[in-house]
Amino acid sequence: MRPLVGLGRFTGFCADVFKAVPKRPFQWGETVRQAWFIASVSILPTALVAIPFGAVIALQLGSLSRQIGAESFAGAASVLAVVREAGPIVTALLIAGAGGSAMCADLGARKIREELDAMQTLGVDPVQRLVVPRMIAGAVVAVLLNGVVSAVGIAGGYLFNVYMQGGTPGAYLASFAALGQVADLVSAQVRAFVFGIVAALIACYLGMNAKGGPKGVGQAVNTSVVVSFMVLFAVNFVMVALYFQLVPQKGS
Repeated sequence: MRPLVGLGRFTGFCADVFKAVPKRPFQWGETVRQAWFIASVSILPTALVAIPFGAVIALQLGSLSRQIGAESFAGAASVLAVVREAGPIVTALLIAGAGGSAMCADLGARKIREELDAMQTLGVDPVQRLVVPRMIAGAVVAVLLNGVVSAVGIAGGYLFNVYMQGGTPGAYLASFAALGQVADLVSAQVRAFVFGIVAALIACYLGMNAKGGPKGVGQAVNTSVVVSFMVLFAVNFVMVALYFQLVPQKGS
């Protein structure tokens, strides 16, 4: 029954967070600070991961397209793979692994120092003061990072396809227009936004419920990363399945 009890408590925590979003005063300063912090710890790893991601996708799809005689669509396949899947997935992993672990460690340290209890004693809601800014910051930064991953991944795929596989620049770009659509980018951005919210909520919940001193904080951070990865992959599957059911695809 423990997993069900934990799920129920997490659901209640999420409800409290969303109810606290419209409350005033809104913590603009804390939101900006958290967004800058998450971006500072995530932007470089995201760019470094996006380059090989785009390159590997371009190499694999370029080789496959030659085998089946569809070299003219190698660019479309590479760009769609980066925009639809690689961008949101890389963003989710970096937000959960870098930003989420930092959030969990910060709130866990506050918990074992009894700062959260002191805030409640003074009549300050920790959820509104600490969790809401982190959730919004995580969602906003996730959307921005997804754009970075998509741009860097497409550029890396272009370079590898054109200069290493002998592709033509015109075919690489023109084929994407034949199969891609604006809805693909919108879907990726929406998923990145949701991933940022989910990762932030999981990290904040586990951090605010850390027990057992510094060791408990470390365990909470490890748990937050593992749970975030599992939940984000499940959410991604559901959202992708809904997208293909609701949005007609070009060329089909």
